[in-house]
Amino acid sequence: MTPAVTSAADRVFVTGGSGFVGGALVRRLVDEGRHVAALVRSDDAAAVVEAAGAEPVRGALESSSTLLAAMRGCGTVFHVAGVNATCVRNPSEMLHANIDGVAAVIRAAASAGVGRVVHTSSAATIGESEGIVAREDTPHRGWFLSDYERSKFLGERRALELAKKLGIDLVCVNPSSVQGPGRVGGSARLLIDLVNGRLPVLVDTHLSVVDVDDCTQAHLLAETHGVPGRRYLVNGASLTTPEAVALLRDACGRPKRARYAPRSVVTFAGAVGGAVARLTRRELRLCPEVTRVLLYGHRYDGSLAERELGLVYTPVEATVRRTLAWYAERDLGPAPFDPPP
Repeated sequence: MTPAVTSAADRVFVTGGSGFVGGALVRRLVDEGRHVAALVRSDDAAAVVEAAGAEPVRGALESSSTLLAAMRGCGTVFHVAGVNATCVRNPSEMLHANIDGVAAVIRAAASAGVGRVVHTSSAATIGESEGIVAREDTPHRGWFLSDYERSKFLGERRALELAKKLGIDLVCVNPSSVQGPGRVGGSARLLIDLVNGRLPVLVDTHLSVVDVDDCTQAHLLAETHGVPGRRYLVNGASLTTPEAVALLRDACGRPKRARYAPRSVVTFAGAVGGAVARLTRRELRLCPEVTRVLLYGHRYDGSLAERELGLVYTPVEATVRRTLAWYAERDLGPAPFDPPP
């Protein structure tokens, strides 16, 4: 029997395929019958990729020969890999991964003759002034809230410049905080602590979130409908902390009480956390960078992705219920109430 021939359109290469966002994308691509190769750096990552039905490619973003070999014959590259960290003493690793890493991917894609690169950027790259509902064309404030924001901004700029210079079709997907079943770290850790009564005080701020399934769909739509050189904010809902608490109470009855710390107290706590981290040489969850981002807050307008890509957002209430149900199955939190008829 003659083996089936896989066209370039059916072959894709994914970086970050063992992570939360990248893993969801890999599973969706495999479900659609695409041949997926995914870059991995460890045995654990390789196992995750293989379990999803994709082909693991051992290597690192620094290995141009590995990237080039893996990308040959691919129609699309999804560059999802990146480092998202706060309160780190030395951000050089994150800066290297988020800036130099994307440059390596763009160069390899150009050499391999890849048709399109979809780059997972971040809504944080917009850098809007405080109180603004940010869009793709919102002017940047001119300074950065965190090293992560700086790294993603510079990485996106490097990607767009290189793509234009090398003649690569590049589309950026800029998600807000991606939430949903499967996420337990980062901001999801705060959600778990909140519904389990382990978060005594809250910060009154603005939050912006997008369902992981919507984020995945945005990447696929960016591949087929995205305008080269354009970035697309992907945001399903922007809400205040009290509104988020009300959503959780409606879904599972918790938290029963919510106390809000004054902004001055939050700022002081971040300063103390940073001082303790420096003295103990430990990386803590609370530092000036974290409190600065929390107090600043973010609101995003994700409508361009609706208009140009055809993205349909999941109601945030549905995302909350799906996430709580996933937590409950793993004894991480309370189960949601039965949905109303």
